Order: sequence, then structure tokens, then C-alpha cells
Amino acid sequence: MKKHTVLLYYCYTFIAKPEEFREEHHLFCLSLNLVGRIIVAPEGLNGTISGTAESCQVYMDTLKADPRFSTIDFKVDLSDNPAFQKMHVRVKPEIVHVGLYHIDPNKRTGLHLEPEEFKKMKDDPDVVILDVRSKYEHSVGRFKNSITLDIDNFREFPDKVNELEKYKNKKVLTYCTGGIKCEKASAYLLEQGFENVYQLHGGIIKYGIEAGGEDFEGKCYVFDNRITVDVNQVNPKVVSKCYVCETPSERMVNCANAECNSHVPICEKCGWEMEGACSDSCKLNPHKRKYDGTGYYAKESNGYNPYLNAKRLKHSL
Repeated sequence: MKKHTVLLYYCYTFIAKPEEFREEHHLFCLSLNLVGRIIVAPEGLNGTISGTAESCQVYMDTLKADPRFSTIDFKVDLSDNPAFQKMHVRVKPEIVHVGLYHIDPNKRTGLHLEPEEFKKMKDDPDVVILDVRSKYEHSVGRFKNSITLDIDNFREFPDKVNELEKYKNKKVLTYCTGGIKCEKASAYLLEQGFENVYQLHGGIIKYGIEAGGEDFEGKCYVFDNRITVDVNQVNPKVVSKCYVCETPSERMVNCANAECNSHVPICEKCGWEMEGACSDSCKLNPHKRKYDGTGYYAKESNGYNPYLNAKRLKHSL
């Protein structure tokens, strides 16, 4: 039985004092022995956290009791191991970096489709399925017949919309990992003149949990220790190849060379032979990190200490 609960969530809502909220929220998470990564911004909250079922339930109940987060939709998954090593809560300008500061998904965004609704619509001949994630994400897994974009990060998305002009008269179904990127991506498509824009509510993760993951080929890239997770329980298929030997592999790793850090599929055999590196030059690089077989390297702490100058441990949302 898997011992650890993993929560993936976001909420677009106004937070008046992000720095103050960050301090209090970080202490609250530590009081529950949670680990994870949370982004706080004036426009809302975005996080992936891991802990015991009891601690995660207290976390969900507490947030939902706050009027600012009452509509939050938690995707709940299970894991054999903690999904993170530490708890990081950071303040940033946006809860997902894209640079579309003028867009408020609470005012206008693509129509939300629940997983079963998405499943029914995805094969309609008048529909195109658009993956708004980065190429390293969709390289290891994506919906069958979906349109993918050659982008290294989400902030490049607006520059690629002109390539989608030929689909303006189609129904555009957008999707991402947990739904957060689609909120602004679909809103931006509407702003650019696309009329029939939809988004998979809860993203790939919720689709796997509630609709069995049918026709999602490969695995879903996630931003924690697991790196990828299974989605499709109906008709799974491997779509990626080992970056080194090109044999079918959906084992995603970060290159051991810290100066490279590429996200690529590498089979287990090549992983050990290359010591976690994606190339011979990376294998010889003096900044190569020690490979432990996972291909995941925890981020260094930025030195922030939530206990410093804290007057109390008990949270105050």
C-alpha cells in the first residue's frame, strides 16, 4: 500500500500580501510535516505537496475553509515515497510564468471540460487537441493525435500562437499537467480571435484518475521526485525513445551534468553506463552530479528560513 499522498492544485484568487501569506503558509505546511513546492503570487496559489493522508486532509480542509480558496480543485495521488525532500514556498509575479499579466482567468478563459466530457469530444473531426506544455514534457507522453509545440518553457507559448491560425475555425481542446497552464493559454487564444476554446479541467492527472487515461500515450511528466507518472489504464503505449541508444523508453531523467540538466528519456542500462549523463561530454563534465539511478536532483535551498524571526509556529491564514 502506498504510504504518501501527493496533492497537485492551483487557484487563481487575489492575495493582497503575498510575502506575509508566504511566511504564514510555510510555517503551516511545516507544522503538518509536509514537503513540496508552492508558488504564491498576487494572482493566486500553485503547488504540489506530499505528506501523510491525515496531514494532506487537514491542508485541504484548511484551504477550502478560506473564502479565497473555496473553489480550489485538488488532484489527489498516491506515492510509495515522498514526492519531495523539503518544503519550498516562494513568492513570484505569476503562479505559472508566461508573462500574460493582464489576463485574469476568473474573468475569461476557455470552457472547462470534465475528464469524461473531454473523452467524448476528443475524437470529434471538428476538434483539435492542443498540448500547451514544453517539449520535454510532451516528448515522454501526450494525447493521441494532439498538436504539440516546439517550446522549452511556457513563456514561449504566446509566440507560437500564430502557428495555430489554421485551426481558428475548429474546436480547440487545450490540456496540460494539472490545468493551470490552460487557464491562461486558453484565455490568450480567445483574446487572439479563437472562438471555440476549451480546456481539460484538472489536466492529464485528473483525466487519468477519473477517466482511466484512455488515449494518453506515454507517461505524464511531473515536477517532483517521481519525474513521470502512469496515466493510461486502458490502452497504454510507449512513445519516447532513449536519448542515448534510441530503444523505446519512457524513463525520464535530468542529465547529471548540472550545466546541462536536460530533461530526456534514458533507459536504465544507458543511465548507469552514462552515469546519468545524456552525452559523453556531459559524462566528463566536472560539474556532473552523482547519479543514484533516479535521474532526479533536488534543488538547492535558496537560504530562506521560515523560522527566522517567526513569532509563532501556528499558522494564521
